[in-house]
Amino acid sequence: MATTAEKPKAKRPAKKVETPSVEHKLRIRVRAYEHKILDLSVKQIMDTAARFDAKVVGPVPLPTEIKRWTVNRSTFVHKDAREQFEMRIHKRLIDIMNPTPKVIEALTNLSLPSGVTIDVKMV
Repeated sequence: MATTAEKPKAKRPAKKVETPSVEHKLRIRVRAYEHKILDLSVKQIMDTAARFDAKVVGPVPLPTEIKRWTVNRSTFVHKDAREQFEMRIHKRLIDIMNPTPKVIEALTNLSLPSGVTIDVKMV
C-alpha cells in the first residue's frame, strides 16, 4: 500500500464580524383628555427635537381609550332610567432616534400645559 502525503491546509482569512450599530431610541408617549391640548404639546416636542436636528418618527396616533360609567338617574324609583358618562383619553407616540444629550436636556426643560401626561423610555 502506498501512503499519500497530506497537503497542508491553506489558512482562510479571518472573517470580519460586524457588530450591529446600537441605535438608541427615546420613546415618548403623550396622553391627555383634550385632543387640542395634546396636539399642541406634541407640536412643541417635535419643534424642540427639530431645533437640535434629531431624527423624529411620529407622532403616531394611538387608539383613544374610552372609559364609560352607567348610573341610575333616580335613587329610588324608575330603575330603568339611566345615564351614561364617558371619559376619552387621547394618546400619541413619538420616537426620537439617537438622541444627543442636548436634545434630552431641552426636552426635560420643556414646560407643557397641565392635563398632559408624558412617559419617556429609552429603548
